[in-house]
Amino acid sequence: MTGSLLQVHGLTKQYESMGPKVVDGVSFTVESNEIFAILGPSGCGKTTTLRVMAGFERIDSGSVELRDRVIECPNTNIPADKRGIGFVFQEYALFPHLSVEENVGFGLGRLSKRDRIERINAMLKLTGMSGYADRKPHELSGGQQQRVALARALAPMPDIILLDEPFSNLDAVMRQSTRNEIRAILKKAGISAILVTHDQEEALSFADRIAVMSEGKIEQIGTPEQVYYSPRTEFVALFLGRTNVLNARASGMEAHTVLGELMINRPASGEVKLSIRPEHLTLERATELNCNGLCGTVVSREFKGHDITYKVRLQNSECLVHTDNRMPYDTGDSVVIKPLEPAVVLEA
Repeated sequence: MTGSLLQVHGLTKQYESMGPKVVDGVSFTVESNEIFAILGPSGCGKTTTLRVMAGFERIDSGSVELRDRVIECPNTNIPADKRGIGFVFQEYALFPHLSVEENVGFGLGRLSKRDRIERINAMLKLTGMSGYADRKPHELSGGQQQRVALARALAPMPDIILLDEPFSNLDAVMRQSTRNEIRAILKKAGISAILVTHDQEEALSFADRIAVMSEGKIEQIGTPEQVYYSPRTEFVALFLGRTNVLNARASGMEAHTVLGELMINRPASGEVKLSIRPEHLTLERATELNCNGLCGTVVSREFKGHDITYKVRLQNSECLVHTDNRMPYDTGDSVVIKPLEPAVVLEA
């Protein structure tokens, strides 16, 4: 036994023999009761990876194992309905002519009538939909439809649930509340899930671990804090949110940059690229004592209530700085940028 619930090894998928690999050597594991997110831009291969695990696509090489049973490899293709995997589609795919109760019970034909009713009622209770059993999908809000789709996926008691961009059809307010509810439901049910999304905030707030994907490959896997605060590559640093990418010359645990000497997160030497998040910088008003030839000029300010984002020009570059709302700088002010945390050395 490996200990992991799901193991994906070297997954490769190519639609055209001479075309690019849509999925290129993807490997990861998912643990029991873990919510795992695959995060990346459109066209990076994340949905294809999900569809391979679900049994909707074949692979060219690699394997997918669930509870140490191979369910997908070039020589094995367990049918989708025999894999023990639940799937929640982006469009929910609820049957419009069936009630909530009938939708949830759709995949439970193998159960006795009594067991089927008990399972349906348990899933409706778990998802907070007990009072809506007789309603049709069009009588529900988007968030309620999402919970019905999850209840239907959970009803057959799968080993893992796959979620394909499940919140993209909801408005911003509904999206946040619904994903909080769905996460709580999954944790209460004790079931693992894989979320595919292009939304950074969604992945960071929903998942226990995140795989950041680009052009068919996984660039980094880690907790939300790890991939955000310690990105391995420039792509991860930029895709996970605003950051400042600086060219620098490193020596040991320090590097010379346009901001002056910065501490860095690991030893390095020679020419490197660094990432430092705007919230890991602050501003001081420039004076003769603190400038040392490194003064910058505020070229814009973005007031957002609880914080302010400043764009500061230094020499031939610009730098973003997030501060709290008590920083009183205006466009044109002369300032000095001060680091609050070490910069992160990016892989070449």
